[in-house]
Amino acid sequence: MIKALRQAFNTNFRADTYSAMLEDISNQFDHRPPFRIAETPVFLPDYLVKQLQEACEELVDVIVRTDFKEKSERALLTGQTVPDETDHPTFLQFDFGICDDGQGSFHPQLIEAQGFPSLYFFQDALSKTFRRYYDIPAGYTHLFDGLDSDAYVERLRRTIVGDSDPENVILLEVEPEKQTTAIDFIATERAIGVRPVCISELIKEGRDLYYEKDGRKIGVEKIYNRVIFDELIKRDDLPRQFYLTEGTSAQWIGHPNWFFRISKHTLPLLRSRYVPRSFYLNELETTPPDLENYVLKPLFSFAGTGVIINLNRFDVDSIKDPENYILQRKVSYAPVIETPSGPAKCEVRIMLLWEPGAARPHLINNLIRISKGEMVGVRYNKDKDWVGGSVGFFDGSIL
Repeated sequence: MIKALRQAFNTNFRADTYSAMLEDISNQFDHRPPFRIAETPVFLPDYLVKQLQEACEELVDVIVRTDFKEKSERALLTGQTVPDETDHPTFLQFDFGICDDGQGSFHPQLIEAQGFPSLYFFQDALSKTFRRYYDIPAGYTHLFDGLDSDAYVERLRRTIVGDSDPENVILLEVEPEKQTTAIDFIATERAIGVRPVCISELIKEGRDLYYEKDGRKIGVEKIYNRVIFDELIKRDDLPRQFYLTEGTSAQWIGHPNWFFRISKHTLPLLRSRYVPRSFYLNELETTPPDLENYVLKPLFSFAGTGVIINLNRFDVDSIKDPENYILQRKVSYAPVIETPSGPAKCEVRIMLLWEPGAARPHLINNLIRISKGEMVGVRYNKDKDWVGGSVGFFDGSIL
């Protein structure tokens, strides 16, 4: 999006360099990620970075309010509430579509909010790999809050591991080696020594949890939670002793309830120039006449399933449980990235961390998804190039 940097990158791009970078990533982690890594990083202009910061702070203002838990209580599904909920989330993600402001510049519009971890460790590794293969300007960074890579990893280590032995901290998932995000789990273990453990491998004795490693039974003190509840409840085939709703003496680092509290359910609670208007479907007094400008989203779904983007009155009237849907004004992504095979759109995920004892979360990293399809996502970008996962670099002196 910074024109001079974009033009220079495109001019100097070599397909063999890109292939070598992908091979390097696979070799670093002894794992080839199933998702596509884009050919290019994204160069974020100063004004857009400042808007993203302003947007996130406005959204955080709502989440830190004393009445937020009360307003988000309905997001917790009956029978799926996990005991010992923390006072606040540990990890937050805000996804922004980058749109044309009609005046020759771009501005962010919120697409999703998430109270759940993202690829915190892989994104840092990816940015360093981009630097090795491409000419990223000096002074440009992918990190916020004045962090360099070492300080960033240390802040995550302090939050996730704290004063525990890393051996007593686990990254909890459902069959982690089969997950699309497995490369982030590998990066996590290498960075802070926390290994991924499948929930089926946990041994439960009262409220205490253990896992086996090298023939030893290891006690679990902290759980870095990467289990997506939506996926877990569908896995009736998975034998296990531990059910999240039973509670545990282990400390949650990223309590599961926040996955629901900060989600699509949060969107109608937010008012900002960076947030398209959203409504709980069951609270609408009248249906907007211009439904073609809205998107219908189920509250309890993951990765875009069930979303209707080309909406009509029949779609709305046929919903039998309107209390489980939101109507969100459609966002029109701008073709902001020039590529050799045509312009691409992008979505910027700002990654935040709420450290123990802090008054509010801080912005620390970013993740970008580049798309040429109707929506951002793998199934909308099949057989396309210059799309996929990326990272944004910006001038660190503006922070």
